[in-house]
Amino acid sequence: MDITFKRAAESDIPVIYQLADKIWHDHYPSIITTEQINYMLKARYSEAVLKEQLQLGEQIYLAFFNDTPVAFGSIELKERYYYLHKFYVEVSEHRHGIGRQFFNYLLSQTDISKPIRLQVNRQNFKAINFYFKMGFTIESVGDFHVGEGYYMNDFIMLRKPFAQ
Repeated sequence: MDITFKRAAESDIPVIYQLADKIWHDHYPSIITTEQINYMLKARYSEAVLKEQLQLGEQIYLAFFNDTPVAFGSIELKERYYYLHKFYVEVSEHRHGIGRQFFNYLLSQTDISKPIRLQVNRQNFKAINFYFKMGFTIESVGDFHVGEGYYMNDFIMLRKPFAQ
């Protein structure tokens, strides 16, 4: 299995958007409405928003299978922990080990002595189970207004640092 990774540049923004659009429309209709998917894609993955995220230091990475982009993720160092902003793998590539390899690659870009936090929709059972396998536990529950009357009903998950 030929999986490669790279840190995204501004020139990769169209690829990131195409992946986000495909993944969200393939995966999320059973969890949130199509209207909310479209709203969140526009609010979080427009060219201007992604460009700003990159300029502010968010590290976005792409994963490729046989030179075809199949996943993207981003991680950011906060003061005392890392925050996993995005971690998405094409639905057609689930259960092929790409998510695990990509997650391990993202970990290799961090200081493993710091914890990692993320938010995941409470109905996203596949992702929650994946994060459990990656060493995360549920830290808390939250409902976050994201605009236009839409909410993210999430678990906040934590992966504790490894002892040195």
